Amino acid sequence: MAKNMQPVAKRCKALGISPTVMGYNRKTTNRNPGGNQMRRKKSEYATQLTEKQKVKFVYGILEKQFRAYYEKAFAMQGKTGENLLILIERRLDNVVYRAGFAMTRREARQLVSHAHFTVNGKKVNIPSYLVKPGDVIAIKETSLSKDKFKNTLEANATMPIVSWLSVDRTKGQATVATMPTRDEIDCEIEENLIVELYSK
Repeated sequence: MAKNMQPVAKRCKALGISPTVMGYNRKTTNRNPGGNQMRRKKSEYATQLTEKQKVKFVYGILEKQFRAYYEKAFAMQGKTGENLLILIERRLDNVVYRAGFAMTRREARQLVSHAHFTVNGKKVNIPSYLVKPGDVIAIKETSLSKDKFKNTLEANATMPIVSWLSVDRTKGQATVATMPTRDEIDCEIEENLIVELYSK
């Protein structure tokens, strides 16, 4: 499985996003503090490319898979950009993070890959698995008793829960109540720029 090993704080600064979106509350970087002022004005293409890179970095998606999501979103009814973000938001690793079962999306992806979760009672170890309304995502009983999950659930006890998920952190269980909406995606993304990029 391909991994994105980019330094989080440095990449967040380059893309103009807050590390908190990635689940890192204390990450900062002091490298090249005047860098933003030194850069030239971006071209239209560079601006569009940055938006795509932003989504790929936040959710940990590589180019081939991102392109597949775009093509699927394009074939769906409604706005392609919104469809794209909602599809990505439905990834199992993102749901695990949103439910507070992992500290970051990177950690969530690793935990899913190591088969610590079930969907509707069946083991699923594919981070890109797309959940749907009615699906029940749960930490495996053998994993729930481990200190790793106990500490994470305790640390995330007050973490806000998105409205499309119903979460019981004491049981390590989350139910997908409805489809996610564009309004609840907390990263500042101009998805129309991504659509424009792929439309060329």
